[in-house]
Amino acid sequence: QLQLVESGGGLVQPGGSLRLSCTTSGGTLEYNAIGWFRQAPGKEREGVSCISASGGYTKHADSVKGRFTISRDNARNLVYLQMNNLKPEDTALYYCTGGAPWACRAGTDYPSAYWGQGAQVTVSS
Repeated sequence: QLQLVESGGGLVQPGGSLRLSCTTSGGTLEYNAIGWFRQAPGKEREGVSCISASGGYTKHADSVKGRFTISRDNARNLVYLQMNNLKPEDTALYYCTGGAPWACRAGTDYPSAYWGQGAQVTVSS
């Protein structure tokens, strides 16, 4: 069982940046593909980004390409989601998710076997 914990959410103005972090409350992330989902009020949950266990493969939803970057530091047991040029439509509850090492690759869904509690991101002036 992977217990995921997010941090780094908050309120930011349009055009600003935030960095979300994901770690475990016990154990290690290094053998899992890690992803980020988000859900805005009244909208369906959306896969945003994911990274393979080794960090060698990443993918991003079209809605965030060029603005969001996912990365990982397995030595520190952390995965990051750097979010730049934020827009009001990025406002959502962001969830860190985990899955098998191969659960982030071309043609597959985002890893979703394990879920954190979520971190709120609000983009507003």
